[in-house]
Amino acid sequence: MDIFEKCPTLENDKLIIRLIEDRDADELLSVYGDKFVLPFFNSDNCNGSNFYCRNMEDMANTIKYWLMEYHDYRGFVRFSVIDKRLGRVVGTIEMFNRKADDYYNQCGILRLDLAASHEKTAFIHDVLALVTEPFYDWFACQKIATKAAVYAVDRIEALREAGFVRSEEPVIGKHGRAYYDYWVVEKAR
Repeated sequence: MDIFEKCPTLENDKLIIRLIEDRDADELLSVYGDKFVLPFFNSDNCNGSNFYCRNMEDMANTIKYWLMEYHDYRGFVRFSVIDKRLGRVVGTIEMFNRKADDYYNQCGILRLDLAASHEKTAFIHDVLALVTEPFYDWFACQKIATKAAVYAVDRIEALREAGFVRSEEPVIGKHGRAYYDYWVVEKAR
């Protein structure tokens, strides 16, 4: 299956995870316009962008960029995270298979951006439980890494519960810059 040809949707009784759409901008502005959740986002190696959106135009342009990366460049997939209880988009997940000369070569990099109301252990665990297994196959990787800084206590707890282990290895980005605070889970053999 080529995820860049047709992007599947994941769903259970709590969540829908699907390719981001332009119509998600209004609900996502409450996530990307919240300065207090920015420190939880992983913008490592993103050319200095932290994805803060001041207004609807910023949010719409960000979504256009994400969809261009998906459709035109096959760089990554940005999924919307929908809380079925609320019936609204409460964040996004970015996923791609990283090609690099470091520990994270051929590793799936998962970036999870959530509204402050959803940056909770149980919700994060539910997201990880739904996406991890399919992502191994969809992104042709044997391990998945995601970032959680030391202050992200709910996220770290969810990662531990989902089998992720803190890595001492940095992601080596552009110009040799090292990024830390990554957690890794490997596909069961």
